[in-house]
Amino acid sequence: MTTIIKNARIYTSAEGCPQADCLVFDGKRIGFVGAAADVDMEKYGDAKIYDVGGRTVLPGIIDSHIHPGWVAKSLWHVRLPWTEDVDELLAFIKKYGEEHPKEECPFLYFEYYPTSMFDEKGPTKELLDTAISDRPVHCQDFGEHLCWVNSKMLELLEVDKDTPDPGPLETFVRDDEGNPTGWIREMAWYKFVDNMYKALGWQPPEELNAETMKSFFDFLEECGITAMADGFIENDDQIRGIYELDKVGKLNVYYDGMVRFWNYEDLSEKIAKLREYQKLYTTDHIKINTMKLFLDGTNESGNSASLHEHIHDPGNFGEIMMETEELAQCMELCNKEGLDIHIHMVGDRAFRVGCDAVEMAQKAAREKGEPWVCRPTFAHCEVVDPSDMGRPAQLGIFINWSCHWSGGYFGEEAMNYYTEEKWRRMYQFNPMIESGATIDFSSDVVTGYELHRAYPFFGMQVAATRVDPEFPLDPEQYPGSMRPEESAKLSVPVLLKGYTINGAKQLRWQDDMGSLEVGKLANMIVVDSDPFHTPAEQLKDINVDAVIFDGKIIKGSL
Repeated sequence: MTTIIKNARIYTSAEGCPQADCLVFDGKRIGFVGAAADVDMEKYGDAKIYDVGGRTVLPGIIDSHIHPGWVAKSLWHVRLPWTEDVDELLAFIKKYGEEHPKEECPFLYFEYYPTSMFDEKGPTKELLDTAISDRPVHCQDFGEHLCWVNSKMLELLEVDKDTPDPGPLETFVRDDEGNPTGWIREMAWYKFVDNMYKALGWQPPEELNAETMKSFFDFLEECGITAMADGFIENDDQIRGIYELDKVGKLNVYYDGMVRFWNYEDLSEKIAKLREYQKLYTTDHIKINTMKLFLDGTNESGNSASLHEHIHDPGNFGEIMMETEELAQCMELCNKEGLDIHIHMVGDRAFRVGCDAVEMAQKAAREKGEPWVCRPTFAHCEVVDPSDMGRPAQLGIFINWSCHWSGGYFGEEAMNYYTEEKWRRMYQFNPMIESGATIDFSSDVVTGYELHRAYPFFGMQVAATRVDPEFPLDPEQYPGSMRPEESAKLSVPVLLKGYTINGAKQLRWQDDMGSLEVGKLANMIVVDSDPFHTPAEQLKDINVDAVIFDGKIIKGSL
C-alpha cells in the first residue's frame, strides 16, 4: 500500500534537501520526498493520503547509547526521597525496614542518594548500620558509579581487608588498616554477590526476558525512538528476550548490541561471545557488531582518568583500565575482526589515551597494509583538554553525548576533585563540531527511576539551555540555574542531526535510516510543534503525535 503525507513541514536530515512538504512511501521504503506539486497523483491513484495540517515530520529518533537490561533489572529497587539531609535519608531507610521485615525483603536495594551528600572520603558502613543492621542494605549513588553498603552486606559478600579489589576501577574504599569502609566504587560488590544470595537462600527478581523488557521497548515507541544502541548486553537471557520480541513482531526498533570486555587478555573470549550472539540472534532488526570498554570511572566519584591531580589529594590522577599500548592492541584486534569499539570515558586523560590509541592502531594497520574498518566511538567525553578538541575529526572518532546530562544533573560533585575552572570546561562539544567531528546523542539511562529522561526532546531542551528542569543548579550562584558555560549550548540543528543521521552513521545504518530520503526506510515521527520554531526552554513539551516504523503507523494517527 502506498502512503502519501502532504501539507507537512518535513525535516529530512539529508544533505542538499533539508526540507520538504510531501513524502511518499510504499511498504517499508520511501519513494519520494519533495514538493507536493511534483507528485504525480494519478500514479498513486489508490494511495492513502494524509494531510497532516502543517505539522512537522522528522526522521525516527536514534538513541545511540541506552541500557534496556539495566532498566528492566532495576524495577524492584526502592526509591529514596531526594534530600541532601543524611538524617532524613537514614530515617526513611529505617522506617522502610521496619515496614518490610527481612522475611519479606531479605536484601534492600535503595536508589538514589545524592553523590554530593558525602565528600571524597565517602560514607561508612557503621552509619548505615544505624538504620538497618539485620540484613544487607545497598544504597546507590545518583551517578550510578558509587554505592554505600552496611556491615551485614560486606559480611555476606565475604569481603574483608584480605579481599583484593576486582580491578583498578572496581574498588572497595578502605580505612588505614585496609578494612572496607562500606563505600564501593563501580560494581566491585557484584563480583561477590553470589556469596550473599547463597547465604540468604534468595535471588532478586531480575529476570531478563521478553516480558520483563517489553515495557522498556513500549516506552521507546511512545518517544518516537526507532533505533537504539544497547550500552552493553547484560547476559544471554537479555539478548534472547529481545530476539523473542522481534520474532513475534513486538520489537518496533532497530537494535544494535554491544559485548563488554575488560582488557586485552579477555578480548578474544568476548569476541567469541559476540560471534555466538551474531549467529543466534541476528535479524532484520537486530545486529551485534561492537565491543564495549569502560576506560575510566566518573568525575563525580574521583575515579576518572585526569590530566591533573585531585585538588585535595596530590599525586592522585584517578584511575584508568589500560594505557595507550594495550588499548591500541585492542583496537587492532577489533579492526582485524571487522568490529567496532565503543568506549566509556569521562576524564581528559582517558580521552587523550583513547585518541593516542586510535592513532597508534591506525598507523599499525597502515604499516601492515591492512584497511582500517573499525569505527571507534567515544562515549561521554565530559572533560577534554582544549588541545585535543580537533583530534576526533582528524582520526574519524565518533563522539556520543547524553544530552540530558548537560545541565545540573550531576551538580557540582566533580569539584571535590577538580578546580572550578576545569569543572566549567566540562560538557563542551561545539569546538569538536566546528572542527568537523561527528557528534551523536543518547540518553544512557540505566534505571526505571530516570527512564522518562530518555525522551529525546527532554534531552534536547537540557542541551540547548544547559538548565536541568528537574535538578536545577542554585540560581543564586548560577543565573537562571544554567550550567556554565553558555557557549556550550547546542543548537537545534546540531541536536536533530545528532539524534538522526549522525546516530545512524555511528551504528552503520546510514544507508537505511537517519534521514528521510528515497530508498531509505519509512521510519519517521510526526510532532505537534516544530522544534526549529519552539523556544529552547519548551522543547521538552513537544509531543509525538504519530510514529511510523517500517512503513506502519505504530503509535498515534496521522
